[in-house]
Amino acid sequence: MKGEAAGELIVPVVAQELEVKKRTVESGRVRITKEVHEREITVQEPLAREQVLVERVAVDRVVTEPPVTRQEGDTLIVPVVEEVLVVEKRLLLKEELRITRVRSVERSPTANVTLRSEEVHVERVPPRDGR
Repeated sequence: MKGEAAGELIVPVVAQELEVKKRTVESGRVRITKEVHEREITVQEPLAREQVLVERVAVDRVVTEPPVTRQEGDTLIVPVVEEVLVVEKRLLLKEELRITRVRSVERSPTANVTLRSEEVHVERVPPRDGR
């Protein structure tokens, strides 16, 4: 055998190599469309309004100490005192403020409002090369 000298054996060693390449292939397409829908609606909301009525009530009564502010139903009563000079000093309840809250509800004017909503459609389209 060739290459055999003095009991030597030559064994060829073979190695395989792999080369990998990638390419982009179009497999499909999509078409997206969007529609905008509009609709007119009429809205009318109740509006709340509060008014304060102040009523002055003369009391002209002597008191020994200032009365406290108090609540009677919807009415807040705020005492107004005045010191008057007499031989002795006394508290005279001069008047009370009666504050009443009155609530009323009225309809707002009619208003036209435009509301929009969007609708999306997705459609599958074949690739350009027909696959």
